Amino acid sequence: MSENRKPDKKRKYYFDYTMLFIVLFLVLFGLVMLYSTSSYEANIKFDDPAFYFRKQAVASAIGIGVMFAFMLIDYHIVQRFAFLAYVVSLILIILVLTPLGYEAGGARRWLNLGLSLQPAEVAKLALIIFFASVVCRLGDAIQERRNLILVLALAVPHALCVLIITQNLSSAIIIFSIVFMMLFVATPQYKEYFILAAIVAALAVAIVLLVKYDVIPAELSYRLRRVEAWLDPEAYSASTGFQTLQALYAIGSGGIFGKGLGESIQKLGYLPEAQNDMIFSIICEELGLFGAFAIILLFVLLIWRFLVIANNASDKFGALMVVGVMAHISIQVILNIAVVTNTIPNTGITLPFISYGGSSIVFLLAEMGLVLGVSRSIRVED
Repeated sequence: MSENRKPDKKRKYYFDYTMLFIVLFLVLFGLVMLYSTSSYEANIKFDDPAFYFRKQAVASAIGIGVMFAFMLIDYHIVQRFAFLAYVVSLILIILVLTPLGYEAGGARRWLNLGLSLQPAEVAKLALIIFFASVVCRLGDAIQERRNLILVLALAVPHALCVLIITQNLSSAIIIFSIVFMMLFVATPQYKEYFILAAIVAALAVAIVLLVKYDVIPAELSYRLRRVEAWLDPEAYSASTGFQTLQALYAIGSGGIFGKGLGESIQKLGYLPEAQNDMIFSIICEELGLFGAFAIILLFVLLIWRFLVIANNASDKFGALMVVGVMAHISIQVILNIAVVTNTIPNTGITLPFISYGGSSIVFLLAEMGLVLGVSRSIRVED
């Protein structure tokens, strides 16, 4: 009888090698495109064509190290530090007002802590961990409207501080959107979310119409001037519409297969700070629509892997962290491409893993380390 007993199924642990490959490919591709995009400007400003490339390569190496460290530890350990991360990230944003804060590119958004640090990037990672922990601790109580509003309100201090202190509207939008998406996934009632989304959309449309018909003078704010330039970039080609027009010229001149890697014309002083939020336009110019669609496809595959890991995560905390990271990256990719193609007003949002930015790449890779750590906890049966 014992001979006929079926052996117990052995449980193995899963690891998402596809996601790891996509992330590493995007980082390496980003370094190649960054050098191609920034070498001309770096040579003029710093007499060193590899200035931006070298700084980004160092940050990427640090980020990859952090990613592997986060991947190998038990991700439940970070849950113990969720509240501390929430508080510290808020303090870091406030410290921008102190002598530790400094200005670059006309905006005061960074801290000098021996190394340059952008607190908004810290806040994104911290809030993903914090809200995943809060939702898990509340359990079914999160479904009550009062608790839902209270939890959503916890994102307001960070979003407001990022907006008011660092004047970074794009990061404030992303922070709030990450929390919104995490709560949307965590709760079964969708009516409130659709109502809130409709209200926000209606307000955005109202502002655009008020600016278009001069009910609100665009001179009141540089953000309103960006809306004005978005509506008619050619009318503001010498000012707020200049960068957008140059990006569109780059996209249009690339054609289907592009001019070839390193052959961009727009990066030769025509498109300001092309290595930052406008790098996608240089991808289109040098690699054409074929290259642009290939990168978009990689991001789509990355989001698909997020969904696979979130659906199979061993617990709710891990699943919600994956959802938060997915929301962060997908929102940022969509908004960046929308800005570059003039689908929405210019908001200064970078393209994940590809645009220049040391803090951004380090904390993005830290987030990916958490996601890969969650993937390692998934059990599969033979």
